[in-house]
Amino acid sequence: MSPTIKDVAKLANTSKSTVSRYLNGLPVKKETEEALKKAIKELNYHRNENARRLVVSKTQTIGIVVDSMTNLFYPMIFRGIEEIASEKGFNCVFYSMASNKYNESYFQNLYFEGHVDGILMISFRKRNQQDLLEIADADFPVVVFGDSADVENLVSVDVDNYFGISELVRYLSRIGHRKIAYISGPSAAAATQCRLAGYLETMSQLGLEVNPEWIIPTNWSNEDGYHAMNRLLAIGDFTAVVASNDETAIGALRAVQERGFNVPSDLSITGFDDITLSSWTYPTLTTVKQPFFEMGKKAASELFKRMDEGEEYTPMRHLLKPELIIRDSCRKISEPIST
Repeated sequence: MSPTIKDVAKLANTSKSTVSRYLNGLPVKKETEEALKKAIKELNYHRNENARRLVVSKTQTIGIVVDSMTNLFYPMIFRGIEEIASEKGFNCVFYSMASNKYNESYFQNLYFEGHVDGILMISFRKRNQQDLLEIADADFPVVVFGDSADVENLVSVDVDNYFGISELVRYLSRIGHRKIAYISGPSAAAATQCRLAGYLETMSQLGLEVNPEWIIPTNWSNEDGYHAMNRLLAIGDFTAVVASNDETAIGALRAVQERGFNVPSDLSITGFDDITLSSWTYPTLTTVKQPFFEMGKKAASELFKRMDEGEEYTPMRHLLKPELIIRDSCRKISEPIST
């Protein structure tokens, strides 16, 4: 027969209520804590989580729904989420949309069936607005990470993609570049339109020419960046390229070097994301760093805030600023321009 709280209390020479306090993370006297640790280890005691959940009507678990487990940015986001969850005494359970083949709205059942106390939904893809409207109308503790599809009454966390590209364009302008081309992303990615808008509107604000032929769409791969750069080189008449992610920037860098040009002497290139490889290219890549760890912490913090405050919580969209990382892939070509 498995040991009980009563057995632990007897061996530690304390009360059942004190054992319960300790197991739920509440403070007890130092000597009592040591006695409880010793008793739990000696008895090999494991508390009955199912019974505990029946008493407190909580699972002490949050569900994390992702579009795919293979995204290279997700581990850092998960670390941020788990840090906050650990502080709150909660576990994290992960669910993959790719393996289950369900829409995001399906996963609200995890909450209503009592499997989790709240849900984080993570995706960098462009979301279905009707799906998010259904989630918002269900009115349960949920935070959407990434695209919010302009749905109100929904808590969402994302990076400020517009700001990141705008910072890159403004930096290139400050070091003298007037003709700046742009390597865009795939239509299925939520960030693509925001980043393109950041490029177009900032170029306009700075009074810089935008040649439509200088804007090349890609699928955000090294190979597509390579081909996009070759297309741009055939058009010519620009001094810098803003690539909307680091993968395409690295492909573009290779294309330029294979054609016998030098970066940054002949052409400046920037990326977006600050992946590990961006600091190992030659030359090292100027880019913007996404705060994935902080974004994970923010998403988890807002979820717990929503769980605690209930109807009093005011949902809103939270955009975290990326950081400009200046390295060696850009060069000054004139006196700085005040912007």
